[in-house]
Amino acid sequence: MKTLKRLLAFALPYWKAYAGALIMVLGVTGLQLMQPMLARWIVDGIYANHQWSLLLWGSLAMTGTAAASAVFGYLQRYWMSWAGQKVIYDIRNRLYQHLQQLSFSFYDKAQTGQLMSRVTADVEQTRMFLSNQMIQIVAAGVRFLATFCLMLSLDWRLTLVAMIPVPVLVWRAEIYAMVIRPMFWSIQQQLAVLTATLQENVTGQRVVKAFARKDFEIKKFERDNLDLMEKNVNTLRASAFNDSLMTLLTESSLAIILLWGGREVMRGALTVGTLVAFNTLIVQMLQQVRMLGMWISGATRTIAAGDRIFEILDTKAEVSDKPGAKPIPKIQGRVTFENVSFAYDGEHMVLEDINLDVKPGETIAILGGTGSGKSTLINLIPRFYDVTKGRILIDGHDIRDVTLDSLRRQIGVVTQETFLFSASLRDNIAYGKPEASDAEIRRAAEAAHIDEFIDSLPDGYNTIIGERGVGLSGGQKQRVAIARALLMDARILILDESTSSVDVETEMKIQEAFNKLLADRTAFIIAQRLSTVRNADRIIVLDKGRIVEEGTHEELLARGGIYTAIYNLQFKGQEENELRNESATAEGGEK
Repeated sequence: MKTLKRLLAFALPYWKAYAGALIMVLGVTGLQLMQPMLARWIVDGIYANHQWSLLLWGSLAMTGTAAASAVFGYLQRYWMSWAGQKVIYDIRNRLYQHLQQLSFSFYDKAQTGQLMSRVTADVEQTRMFLSNQMIQIVAAGVRFLATFCLMLSLDWRLTLVAMIPVPVLVWRAEIYAMVIRPMFWSIQQQLAVLTATLQENVTGQRVVKAFARKDFEIKKFERDNLDLMEKNVNTLRASAFNDSLMTLLTESSLAIILLWGGREVMRGALTVGTLVAFNTLIVQMLQQVRMLGMWISGATRTIAAGDRIFEILDTKAEVSDKPGAKPIPKIQGRVTFENVSFAYDGEHMVLEDINLDVKPGETIAILGGTGSGKSTLINLIPRFYDVTKGRILIDGHDIRDVTLDSLRRQIGVVTQETFLFSASLRDNIAYGKPEASDAEIRRAAEAAHIDEFIDSLPDGYNTIIGERGVGLSGGQKQRVAIARALLMDARILILDESTSSVDVETEMKIQEAFNKLLADRTAFIIAQRLSTVRNADRIIVLDKGRIVEEGTHEELLARGGIYTAIYNLQFKGQEENELRNESATAEGGEK
């Protein structure tokens, strides 16, 4: 009931539509109750008394009540469907907005397919309940009570006899609800697993084909699909058994009525018309009880779906604006780490006691082995994660005291895994600054040396790229991402191995652009190229989450420490290649 109450809270703004639907339900109920009474009048008043002149009026009355019932039923279904669609529209929006607010830590653990299932399949199940089944449950109660009262007015003894199977029907419906709810929860969970498997396979098709794992993936999907089928079959088996039992109990009630009522008719204590009306009424009443099982099934499935929806909505963002947070003013770019430590799980530190003061316009190159904390360090600056200990200041402002939007709008980011949207190249470049002019977009593309490639395309900047940038090379995607970051004109730039997928010549062009663009900006760069770190104002070397060395390229080489080891392993070959290329170029010029 707690879950249903929370779902109904979404329906509250549309109470007028639900109230109108309920009025139509009452109208339909009244008209349906009139039909047995008309049948009684036709049998006892017309047939028994041979009043054939009234037969046409009796037929017209039956037809009129049926027509009016159809009109009321149409209005009921329309208003319920309209209200249900509105509610689901709100729930989907709330879910999507909440997903946008959740922190990186949530997405580190969540499966995309699971989230997609909750926003689609679970929400759709909720729609079915709120747009139809909910009012039907209310209608069933109203019709049951109204029918029961009318039956009592006709013959209270026959009513009590007819009600003998009803307690058993209600008991069975309660048992069914208890059994079926965990089964529906399991189905919703398995559907999410199947969606996750499908999503992973579709997005990972290049890996699947590269490693010839098609047969494995097919068997994996078949296994998950088989589990879903078996869960559905088990649920259908339980539903079929319950329906059959409810039918048996209903038919037994009809048999009791015919037996008892027939004897009363033979004794002259009951008219044939009353028995016909009574039989129709008990069928209507028991139908409501029978349908109760189906509606309980729908409500149970909705509760299972609602639990999964609220599981997301109840998840709190680990990084959010604190009460009273204010927008950060236009920044100059000074970044200060004061005794910063960080752990993803709150216990095992990935960064420890980081102290770093970066002046506006300074370029910092970050190096270290795998797992040393390079990416973690730069992810703390735009508050993708919050520090566990210490604090980070930008222009003297603790970044936890300012609003997230105002902070992140002044930081340009190029992540290690380049992500592009299925949209035009113009839209992808202008994603962080949608109001940018064509001239600004072109300048950013020129700075990232992607403009020539874009101009070579038939639709130029209006070219629609595939999902995740399919159709572009790794270097092209990275240059689009760089242009996107540069267009923001941010005072702080974060570049996580942003030139790792471009060739040497392209990187040299990008580096030339960087030298101009980074002149007055603070930049944190994780790079795999010697030119990037060599031109940095300062290099910091991380090892096991700590800053172990700090200085310029020449200073660190002179110390002969960890940076020297990294240089010999990673950069010395690059430098030797550069020298050979320069020598070859010089010799070619002399010839």
